[in-house]
Amino acid sequence: MSQPSIYATYPSLIDQVVLVTGGATGIGAATVEQFALQGAQVAFLDVSDAPALTLIDDLAQRCPHKPLFLHCDLTDIDGLQSAIAAIAAQLGAPRVLINNAANDERHRFEDVTPASWDMGMAVNLRHQFFAAQAVAPAMKAAGGGSIINMSSISWMIPTTNLSVYIAAKSAIIGMTRSMAHDLGPHNIRVNCVLPGSILTEKQQRLYMTPAHEQELFRVQSLKRYILPEEVSRLLLFLAADDSSAITNQSHIIDGGRI
Repeated sequence: MSQPSIYATYPSLIDQVVLVTGGATGIGAATVEQFALQGAQVAFLDVSDAPALTLIDDLAQRCPHKPLFLHCDLTDIDGLQSAIAAIAAQLGAPRVLINNAANDERHRFEDVTPASWDMGMAVNLRHQFFAAQAVAPAMKAAGGGSIINMSSISWMIPTTNLSVYIAAKSAIIGMTRSMAHDLGPHNIRVNCVLPGSILTEKQQRLYMTPAHEQELFRVQSLKRYILPEEVSRLLLFLAADDSSAITNQSHIIDGGRI
């Protein structure tokens, strides 16, 4: 991943407590790295212990603050709330929340059941709301904060074999706008980021076939892959005071596909 020296630095992020959900791999791991390199105190939640510990080992010698990892199943809302309370007790209350965790596992329309629907919503949507609800009181008390909800352009294309995931990702847009108005009087900004096809390890391993690459580069304005750290640098801006008047917005980062 790129070092931030040739990119912007954000003094307002130094020592800030930043919470990233799903931070062990992919865009989440890039986000943990980029915020940690800015000097933030980063805590992240995930169910994948091994990559989380590898990430911490990599960053421990390169960042002012060693990231804090807590194992957490985000479908367990009680566990999520307890993890956020533990982070606040150890580091201080988060002033930045990156609601990143999701699972874009493919599923056929015909195969969706009430149980799989509920699980899809729990994995991709429900925890975003309750994580925001959990951090909001301390943000209000501190005089503000930044919440960034991760959606996807998949519902805008639209993509097949992802109906439950797309339902959740499109709902995040409306949830973001409602949260922004609910929390705006307390100087808490709420924005949404919609990545396109991002070259994470998972995407490369499962979906980035030569045929997919050819079609992707045909429809994108930029004829190259978009990298996880490029998404993370947008998150840095939206978390920092540099974007202090930006809220209630959806920000697409897809190489010009939409």
